[in-house]
This record gives sequence, structure tokens and C-alpha cells, in this order.
Amino acid sequence: MWSNLKQLYLDAKNIKEKDPACRNVLYVILLYQGFHILVFHRIGHFLYKRKLFFLARLISQIGRWLTGIEIHPGAKIGKNLFIDHGMGIVIGETAQIGDNCTIYHGVTLGGTGKDKVKRHPTLGNNVMVGAGAKVLGPIEINDNVKIGANAVVLKNIKKGKTVVGVPGKEKG
Repeated sequence: MWSNLKQLYLDAKNIKEKDPACRNVLYVILLYQGFHILVFHRIGHFLYKRKLFFLARLISQIGRWLTGIEIHPGAKIGKNLFIDHGMGIVIGETAQIGDNCTIYHGVTLGGTGKDKVKRHPTLGNNVMVGAGAKVLGPIEINDNVKIGANAVVLKNIKKGKTVVGVPGKEKG
């Protein structure tokens, strides 16, 4: 339990360091919806792993109602996720997010409706997903990728690339 609380503090500290508008860690803890949803998600994910699915979904729905951010309790989230202006974010059940990622408002890490087991994307470490982007299906976005605002990504992306457009195309 103490390690979970410590990780939440480190998440709050990370948000403070990444957001130039943030005055201190207490601001994050009290005022940042991106931090609040991480608290709800960690509780919901704990319950989900113990097969308490109804309680896990209840916690996630309360978090959604309070923050406008929907993260399925089955999603796996690494350390130091920064959700900036999170309204409208949707993260599906089989999504995986690595460490030190940044996700802006209106992003969907969703499914295409075609897959049955692994349905949602996997983000590596240090991935940035721009506002309004849609990353769909059981694809892999490797480390250090940047996805531009409003891009629609439907295929695997190699390490260190930038993706823009509809459909998303690799640049650089």
C-alpha cells in the first residue's frame, strides 16, 4: 500500500514538473483531474486484478463522472503518466501505457471492433499523444514516439518516429 501512495506522490510530482502552469505538488493533488483519475484508476485496477469486476467498474465510472476521463480498470498504466487537460480521454480495457507518457485531451486508445482478446493499443515509454488523436486496435507504439494532434493511428509505429495525419503517417 505504501508503495502505491508513494507512486501517486511521484505521479503528482511528475505532473508538477511537466506543467509550467502548475505552482506546486499540492495544486496537482487538489486541482488536477489528470491526477484524480490516476487515483481512481489505481484503486479500480487493484480491484480488477482481484476479479472484483463490478466494484472496479463502479470506481472507474465514478472517476469518469468526476473528471470526464474514462480509463477502463483493466488498462495497464506505467509510472509518471501526465494527462494534460484530460476531458474526453478514453482508454480501453486491454490498453497498456508505458512510463513517462503524456496524453492530451480528447485522445482515444480504443478498439476497432474487429479483435476479440487484445483489442487496444500498447504505448511504449516516453510516448506523447496529441490532442484529439485516435490510436485504435491491438497495435504497438514503440518508445519515444510523438503522435500529432487529431492523427488516426491504425498500425504499429517504430521507435522514435513522429506520426501525423489521417491515416497516420510516420515522419522523421
